[in-house]
Order: sequence, then structure tokens, then C-alpha cells
Amino acid sequence: MALVLHSGAGNKNAFKALIAAEYCGVKVDLVKDFQMGVSNKTPQFLKMNPLGKVPVLETPDGAIFESNAIARHVTKLKADNPLYGSSLIEYSRIEQWMDFAATEIDAGLARWLYPRLGFGIPFNAAMEEFAINYFKRSLGALNTHLANNTYLVGQSVTLADIVMTCNLYMGFARIMTKAFTSEFPHVERYFWTMVNQPNFKKVIGEVKQAEAVPAVQSQKKAPAKEQAKPKEAKPKEVKKEAPPKAAEAEEEEAPKPKPKNPLDLLPPSKMILDEWKRLYSNTKTNFREVAIKGFWDMYDPEGYSLWFCEYKYNEENTVSFVTMNKVGGFLQRMDLARKYAFGKMLVIGENPPFKVKGLWLFRGQEIPQFVIDECYDMELYEWTKVDISDEVQKERVNAMIEDQEPFEGEPLLDAKCFK
Repeated sequence: MALVLHSGAGNKNAFKALIAAEYCGVKVDLVKDFQMGVSNKTPQFLKMNPLGKVPVLETPDGAIFESNAIARHVTKLKADNPLYGSSLIEYSRIEQWMDFAATEIDAGLARWLYPRLGFGIPFNAAMEEFAINYFKRSLGALNTHLANNTYLVGQSVTLADIVMTCNLYMGFARIMTKAFTSEFPHVERYFWTMVNQPNFKKVIGEVKQAEAVPAVQSQKKAPAKEQAKPKEAKPKEVKKEAPPKAAEAEEEEAPKPKPKNPLDLLPPSKMILDEWKRLYSNTKTNFREVAIKGFWDMYDPEGYSLWFCEYKYNEENTVSFVTMNKVGGFLQRMDLARKYAFGKMLVIGENPPFKVKGLWLFRGQEIPQFVIDECYDMELYEWTKVDISDEVQKERVNAMIEDQEPFEGEPLLDAKCFK
């Protein structure tokens, strides 16, 4: 008996086993004329998977469900398979990234996409914002890893790449527009490299990136279900009750107002952050006289606070481009604070280990709690509030805004701005 995969032709979870089969030279037949909602409800299918979910792999030894388990089974049918690496540590890292693809990428994407499509949890604007920020955090971690790696593990395609790419596929095809993915250039490069590999392309075909975020779908019940209620004795009463029920349903489905960020509730500040950012960006000459002076003229110590930060593990910064990518990833993950912050990050030194130091301007008197909660990089730095009454600290602020070189006696390897 040949291996038979029960699933629709466009199911990204079915792609995993089919792509693995192409790499392994294993024959897997996709069942023909599979109809979701029909084929998966038959007694024969429910014997293979009582939940009626797809995909399911039918083998001579019995059925297997769960897409990653199916992909593992297909891969292990070939001895010494490079899809599982060449050592125990590579095998473990492949498993690691497969778990990451399931718990971070697939789950994170589902929290964002499915409510918009009307699946599962009803759409809620505040929850969507949380879901997007959570998903960006996961993509940021993946982006950082891929900054220095063509593949997830080793120097060739592994099962981890197959699973990760298939989980990213739904996002790129349905909701992750170019404007969104441009924040994660290494993830972009990785995804398009993978889907254009011959074995991927043979299964998935041409992939087109989503051009727009899908509109929120109505989650109203079908009219047939409403009509299934027992008829009222008096027709007039039915007519009177129907409109309020419809109105109530619409009210329940309407997204709740987006909760205000606590920083928006602070007393108004005389400092307009966007005006400072424009001044910084537009000042090309006489930077000290124009931009630095303008900053202190605008600065509101009651509405904003300044913070120095220094990376806790500078001894690890032994490779220049890795260190710079580390800082770049941090700034990407700080995007959630763009409305409330301005930052400068310096990579310092001519020879390794390189030092990473920064200056941040935040709305309010403390580092915003939502930034600490959502951006895991924050705990990798020591944070010190600037005392602007101290002229030495104030001059250090000036030097960091200006990218002064040398900085504290050392040359700058790189300087990045968050604005």
C-alpha cells in the first residue's frame, strides 16, 4: 500500500509532508477530490482521526495525524536523511526550530489572521494589536537568527526549513503585506529563497504576497439557523422581536473601542516629539548649533525622561556584523514604541569585543511598562536615568545624539537612530 495523504490540495500543513517526500524520494499520493467538510466527516476518515482534522497520512501500518508528525515520519523513511542534520546537536536544533515554528510563528499568525476571517475568537481591535505585537516579537527573533544564517540549521535545507516555510506561507499569502514584512528583511529573504527551491515550488507553486490585510468578516449566524427556531403563535410578535435581536447581534460583533495607551493619558507636554524628530532628520550642517540646541530648547523634563543603556554582555560582541545586526533587531522590536520614543544606539570600538551603548528619550518619567513587557531586548541592557542637572551627563547626551567620534576615547563602528 502506498502512502496516501488525506487533505485538500492547498493546505499548508499538507505541504510539509509533500515537500519532505520530494527531498527524500518517497512516494506520497495526495487523495483526489478531497472536500473539506465532507470527506473528513465520513466514518472511514473519523477512524483515522476522530477530530476530523487534516492532514492525515494513511500508511500500511496505520494512520498518522498532526502535520509535523507526518512530516517526521516521511523524513525518517529514508535512512541517514540530511533533512535531519548530520549530528545530534543539529537534530536537536532542527526539533527546536520546528517547535518554534509551531508555537511562535503558526500560533502567533493564527491570533492575528483567524479572527479577521471569522474563525474561532471574535474579532477585537485591542486583541489584534496585542496579537500583532506578539507576532512581531517572534518574527524579530527569527529575523535576528537569519541575519547570519541562510538556513535555520547547518548549510542546507532541513525539515525545520520545510516546516517554518510552510507556516510562514499562510502569512505571506493572506495577511503579511510588503509593508509589514519589510521590517524583517532576513525573514523575507529566507522565505522567498525557500519557496523558489525546486522541491518547494513543485508542491506549492507560485507564491504571491498579500497586497492588503483582509477585511474583518462578519460572524453572524446563518439565516437558516435562525429560522430553525419554533414558530411563534402570533406572527406580529415575531416581527417585533426579530429586529432587536439582529441589532443585538451586530452590537456584540462590533469591535470594542481600542483602549488608550497609558502614555496617552499623561498631562500634555510642551515637547512635540515629531518636531524634534524632524529637526534631527533635517539638520545637515552645524548640528551642535541647530539640532542639539533645538533639542534642549524643546526638551520637557516633566513630560519626558532620558535614559542611558549599555549592553550587559559586551564580551560576546566579537563579530562586527553580528553585533550590528543585534542592534538592528533591537530597533525593529522597538517599533511598538515609535510614537513615544527616540533613540540612538552606538557600536563602539575598532577591535572586538565591541561595546554597545545607547541613549533613549521616553514619554513619561519611567521606561514604559509595555515596552519592558513586549521587547525582550530590554533586559539585556543596563538602564540608567539621565540626571540633566549633571553637566557631564548632559554633554554625554549631546555626544550620543551627534554620533561624536571618538566617543569616550574610542572610534564608532556604527551608529543607528530610532525615530
